Amino acid sequence: MADLRRRDLLAYGVAAPAALVALDRALTAPAAAQAPKRGGTLVYAQCSGNRRGGDASNTKHPYFMVDLITRCAYSTLTWVDEGLNVVNELATKVAPADDKLNAWDVEVREGVLFHDGKEATAKDWAASFELHRRRNFASQQIQRIEVTGKHALRFHLDAGNAEFPYVLAEYDNVVMPADEWEKIGLTGIGTGPFKIASADPQRRMVLERNESYWRKGQPFLDRLEIVNREGQMESAINGFRARQFDAVLNIDPRLVRQLQSEPETDVVPATSGDQAVILLPKHAGSPFLDRRIRLALAHAIDRDAIVRIVYGGQRWGWVGNDSHLAGTDPMSRPRPTGRDVAKAKQLLAEAGFPNGITLPTLYYAPQWPEMGRYFQVIQETVKEAGITLPIEERPNDGYLKFRTGDADVGKGNFHKFAYTAVGPRNPGISLFRMRGANNESGYWSGPEHDRYMDLYRKAMVTADAGQRKSIYAEMQQICFEEAPALLPAGRNNVLIKRPNVHGLKNHPQHWSITWDSVWKA
Repeated sequence: MADLRRRDLLAYGVAAPAALVALDRALTAPAAAQAPKRGGTLVYAQCSGNRRGGDASNTKHPYFMVDLITRCAYSTLTWVDEGLNVVNELATKVAPADDKLNAWDVEVREGVLFHDGKEATAKDWAASFELHRRRNFASQQIQRIEVTGKHALRFHLDAGNAEFPYVLAEYDNVVMPADEWEKIGLTGIGTGPFKIASADPQRRMVLERNESYWRKGQPFLDRLEIVNREGQMESAINGFRARQFDAVLNIDPRLVRQLQSEPETDVVPATSGDQAVILLPKHAGSPFLDRRIRLALAHAIDRDAIVRIVYGGQRWGWVGNDSHLAGTDPMSRPRPTGRDVAKAKQLLAEAGFPNGITLPTLYYAPQWPEMGRYFQVIQETVKEAGITLPIEERPNDGYLKFRTGDADVGKGNFHKFAYTAVGPRNPGISLFRMRGANNESGYWSGPEHDRYMDLYRKAMVTADAGQRKSIYAEMQQICFEEAPALLPAGRNNVLIKRPNVHGLKNHPQHWSITWDSVWKA
């Protein structure tokens, strides 16, 4: 059953995020008298939706792996730890070349071997980033990569970025053997703790220990099996009960109380996690072109009810502030006002709807197990403000293409009033997601958008973190006043495991969970 020290501490609400990180480390670390044991197979199921799942031709590629957890087979230059701090991984040094912050020098670890025995050098990193700068949204700022030595690189950016080390930690941004960028990564060869042994696209992946892993003596497991249970959480939990799985990732936080009472079950929470983005399309004919209607919806949603009903309280969920920053981020600002039904009604009347409004259908997919409940709470709570909100669930398969439409709204293939999921990142990446060129902002435009982006550019060339915090606060205030998108509430990631599984730490970014220190007693 769940550890009583963790459960009691959480029940009384005395653990701050930093304390929870320390507690999780203490509870998942091997006992002092018990050395990690080598060997064995760990089988885990994951329940989150993978919108980019591959097929037989590319499922080993880091962009298409079965569960987005690429860190089993691949490595990055930096890593974001459980407290969302950036630390070096295969980089030994990351530093700006000058105070303009638009060129960064990186020194990479020597002696790191690919799964095929070849050494990973700066040439491999440069070739890998030729792909990443074309395909990874956070890496598109990279203009070119200069190899300055066998184990040294210089990244040239299109503008300054004080938080560039976080970009190097993005889960796509792994090292692969050098090749043309269109071909790179298809072999599945990386530098991670495990080598891909077999893959059944979107169903199962089997990995075996990399005996040449750069962290000497690790990983401890012989074999890691990943089973995709996207949208099948009950099946995954039943498999756990039947001892088919040693762990299940990304479960519904509302089930925590039930699972805590079950035998041979440890509940491992993260300090934060994903949140839902409600996309408000701003194409011709959309009601969300009117800022007053966007704000009315923002004021009408009962965010506290989402946390209470959907997540079972503040330990397992948190109120969002309509920016992409997670509630636990020290740079995050709470919304200045809570729910205000009277204000929502006033805004609707000013927009020409004194008797209420029926909005277009809001579409969602079950990327998390609780999504149906999440949108039902929104649908019910906005009724009080006179807002009728039809909702419709769509299958995970094909959902991304369905909701995004065409960025060129002149073509008539409009993006939908819909939902997507985002994970917690550093403020620079998170706040950049509200740019007008991104579907997540509904292709927001206008003077306030331009001011928002001017502030973003100012923050990126500001080296002092305290000064950046002030700029980020002003950007979030624009989000409160403009509501380009709605992010009402987020979830804390939760996994369950067996007590004989040691060293498995949960992570706010579920894709950043590491497996090289995990072992089975």
